[in-house]
Amino acid sequence: MSTAGPRGTSDPLVSPGESPSPQVRKPRLTVLSGPSGVGKSTVVAHMRQVHPEVWLSVSATTRKPRPGERHGVEYFFVEDEEFDKLVANGELLEWAEFAGNRYGTPRRAVLDRLESGQPVLLEIDLQGARLVRASMPEAQLVFLAPPDWDELVRRLTGRGTEAPEVIERRLEAARVELAAEPEFDRTLVNTSVEDVARELLALLC
Repeated sequence: MSTAGPRGTSDPLVSPGESPSPQVRKPRLTVLSGPSGVGKSTVVAHMRQVHPEVWLSVSATTRKPRPGERHGVEYFFVEDEEFDKLVANGELLEWAEFAGNRYGTPRRAVLDRLESGQPVLLEIDLQGARLVRASMPEAQLVFLAPPDWDELVRRLTGRGTEAPEVIERRLEAARVELAAEPEFDRTLVNTSVEDVARELLALLC
């Protein structure tokens, strides 16, 4: 008599008298995104301080290192020609240009970590999240939202040292980014850095 599998079907991989092996869930890429000023970097930094085993994908960039930044830690610093090759060879999950410099997520490093059974976290902007969804549909997209619009305005305007037109551009971009929330699989509201970091960690595991 064969051992019954799920829903009463016979499992050809299980010998008589043996129990089926538990289904092992493969880790997947988790992308954290949300409007500028919502606190993505703060949440990720807190989570990794408490749980340093969480692997955060390191982006490649064409900009020059700032004081204290290390190659392979904050970013992989590459020349324009090398970045061109990464794009041409399909070696980036996503990439974008910002303030005259290009930034991208190396595909191989992400896949290697996932294949080794380790969850991967990627913190990027909305454009990058959309490109990852197109390149890797199985990725989990998490949207970090502010408690309300007024709180996001307070964070974006800061001390009020920017010119009014700069502030208005930032607020308009935030409106566009907030409208993209339905594109994501899960939403976390940043009312507490500690609480959100804990919720994000639970989604990774």
